[in-house]
Amino acid sequence: MYFSLSWRNLWRDKKRTLIAAASVFFAVILAVLMRSGQTGSYAFMIDSASKIYTGHLQIQGEGYWDKRSIDRSIVLDQSTIDSLENIPNLTTVSPRLESFALVSIGANTKVAQIIGIDPNKEDAMSGLKQKIVDGRYLDSINDDNVLISEGLAKILNLRLGDTVVVYGQGYHGSTAAAQYRVGGIVKLPFPALNNGTLYVSLATAQDLFSAYGRITSAAIMADNVRDLPPVKKAVREIVGNDYTLMTWDEMMPELVQSIELDNASGITMLLILYIVIAFGVFGTVMMMTAERSREFGILVSVGMKKIRLIFLTTLESVQMSLLGAFTGFLGSIPLILYLHYNPIHMTGEAAKAYEAFGVEPIMNFSVAPEIFIWQTFLVLLIALATAVYPMLFISRLKPAKALHG
Repeated sequence: MYFSLSWRNLWRDKKRTLIAAASVFFAVILAVLMRSGQTGSYAFMIDSASKIYTGHLQIQGEGYWDKRSIDRSIVLDQSTIDSLENIPNLTTVSPRLESFALVSIGANTKVAQIIGIDPNKEDAMSGLKQKIVDGRYLDSINDDNVLISEGLAKILNLRLGDTVVVYGQGYHGSTAAAQYRVGGIVKLPFPALNNGTLYVSLATAQDLFSAYGRITSAAIMADNVRDLPPVKKAVREIVGNDYTLMTWDEMMPELVQSIELDNASGITMLLILYIVIAFGVFGTVMMMTAERSREFGILVSVGMKKIRLIFLTTLESVQMSLLGAFTGFLGSIPLILYLHYNPIHMTGEAAKAYEAFGVEPIMNFSVAPEIFIWQTFLVLLIALATAVYPMLFISRLKPAKALHG
């Protein structure tokens, strides 16, 4: 009887009920939107930086990351790489040989990072082929042409088909010197990489640096960064203790710190949003309660016990809150799905802030189920907490005053 009566009471004044439910509905939408944007951006930052730069995990020689010396390179045979590629939730193993050298054409010279890659595996990991803006991608692991980053090409004032001279130091102090034809120009998303990177095939790099059969690292990507712990454990079992394994957060501590700082400020903003939501819903409930003071006075005057009236109004608040929270939950799903598949591309100063941390200036949105569930639950709790006011109002109600007021 009480449930039926409370539901009917809600729809006696449809406008009042819809206003109250709408306040909860939009509160859920805003909370989900904010948290989805935060967590989605963090996941995209990690994935974006890992794909083009470090991978989720790297196999390296002992002390390589601190020294960045080609003398710390390792030998990783094909059978080991094949075994790694069979690990569940591991998507790509991309061997690389990296070092620094002078790149020059005519009187123009600049220090650049030389990265020897397996073209097919590197493209599978970072989508490097799709970033070509002129020319062609490397055909094979033995391709003699090179890919030069767009920014470096502008600095050196070179064009497609020009010949560049590379000069540096190779493995164990050997001289690294060669001439290469520019076969393609690639636009990288991060200024630091875009202004100083030269890609060559792995075999070409090994020949240039006299590091035959050697690599400085093997970059590994997992299906999801959440799958990294079991993947790392499986990799360790295959390669043993002769190599160093470094995860993305160990190689990019600045990115980790920026995410933690932004997450702290994001949570603060979310708490402020919850406070605004609480006051908004409370104001609506207080208005509804004040409008019904005469009704409550009549019910108490004709003999209805206050405890039963409190129970009835509490049921009304619960049903109204559930209505708003449930519709908000359903309404947030298509909105977040649209933003997930159509992320926001940042421009201006916001884009520069993203690029400063080595990530593409894109704001992505997460569709993790727990975001929808938790934000809906928290807003529902806030809405239910406002039911305390009608309880206190009725418990202190004086029928004579309510009838005349």
